[in-house]
Amino acid sequence: MRVLVVYCHPRPDSYCAALRDAAIAGLTRAGHAIDVLDLYAGGFDPVLSADQRGVYFDEAQNHAGLEPEISALRAAEALVLVYPTWWFGMPAMLKGWFDRVWVPGVAFRLGGGSTLEPLLVDIRRIGVVTTYGSPRWLLWWVGWPDWRVVRKGFKPLCAKHCRVEWLGLPGMDKASPEALRGFASRVGDAFSRWR
Repeated sequence: MRVLVVYCHPRPDSYCAALRDAAIAGLTRAGHAIDVLDLYAGGFDPVLSADQRGVYFDEAQNHAGLEPEISALRAAEALVLVYPTWWFGMPAMLKGWFDRVWVPGVAFRLGGGSTLEPLLVDIRRIGVVTTYGSPRWLLWWVGWPDWRVVRKGFKPLCAKHCRVEWLGLPGMDKASPEALRGFASRVGDAFSRWR
């Protein structure tokens, strides 16, 4: 399977970088072809400008300047997102990637009425690796907003029976070094079983 790994953290020495490496190692062990998109290192501009919003629904113009990102997304058969959860959601950089790259003609096409035609139908698996400073009880209380966005917003634009695997570490700020190593090992093992 061709897997697009989208990594979003500003620091190359972060725990998220270790999780990205664990995911890539697991995918490699499983024999997958991997493309990595590091949003910060690559200097991705997450800002949807007034001009870009003006051509958002124009499929002939809305992807100008985003050809490499769109090409990688269209080639993907699976998507892995690695990011820290900040303020109960994905970092603005990653949200901006969705805003700018998952546009009409790429991720979906507007149908009659209020329906969307999914266009990323080759993506049959989504993996999310994320960390939370919040404890699990607080995430339950606020309703796991990032999980809802992926499950209800992005998954329907992919293959009909697209599977979502969520690997989240709550309470990261108070986790022991052993717990952090254990979670990274769990991430690698989970992706080594992807078929």
